[in-house]
Amino acid sequence: MEKVALFVDVQNIYYTTKQAFNCNFDYNAFWKMATHNRQVVKATAFAIDRGDEKQKQFQNILRAIGFEVKLKPFIQRADGSSKGDWDVGITLDVMEHAPSVDVVVLASGDGDFDQLVDRVREKHNVAVEVYGVEQLTAGSLIRSASRFVPIEKGLLLGRG
Repeated sequence: MEKVALFVDVQNIYYTTKQAFNCNFDYNAFWKMATHNRQVVKATAFAIDRGDEKQKQFQNILRAIGFEVKLKPFIQRADGSSKGDWDVGITLDVMEHAPSVDVVVLASGDGDFDQLVDRVREKHNVAVEVYGVEQLTAGSLIRSASRFVPIEKGLLLGRG
């Protein structure tokens, strides 16, 4: 049985599925698809914590599915812009767990991860599956992946 580690860039997945389909990502369907006939070694969802109740309920749903939820505080700058990304944290966790699995699953469309995917595949001889909204996923990330899985009907809530 293949060993798998899952890493989800929650903000990226949330905003890209909202923009492209005006609905939410189905984390249960994703878990079922990404872990089918595989042993889960690690599963982490990286999210921004705004501290509201709806978000806490969502985080608890992720935990119930099987994800560890890592939170970073939402930062609102004086100029009105905001900060809150997990790129470095995701990269560190992927690099830490890649040597102990056969497959890394990354749910994100962020092109910043293309070098990470290349390095994991080359250095650890690990397959990397990337799940993302096709039209909003960086071409470089799609090309770097061993397998790209477009987020569409079966992975969207209310779009079965």
